[in-house]
Amino acid sequence: MTTQAEIINQLKILEALSQQGGYSDILALSLRKIIHQERENIQQQIRELETDLQIFEQQYQLSSADFYQRFKTGQLGDEADFVEWSAFYQMWSNLQARLTLLQS
Repeated sequence: MTTQAEIINQLKILEALSQQGGYSDILALSLRKIIHQERENIQQQIRELETDLQIFEQQYQLSSADFYQRFKTGQLGDEADFVEWSAFYQMWSNLQARLTLLQS
């Protein structure tokens, strides 16, 4: 498995190559394809998490955003459902931020 440090190093190499005029259509196409595939993967994960979030929202008649604000401020207990719901919401939020970055 490739580590984060290895990926960052490879990206730095590509950046240096590009700055030296090492641009090619193959490189550009490959990068677009990587970004597209990562975007698709994240969108799928978001859809799966939204299904999980909807189950909690229906059960507790509360939006995930409202729940999370209340949970963070200690207005709700630490029931297992709430901890799980919080984890799902945090994962969903992190994926939304990554998707926004990929779409910019």
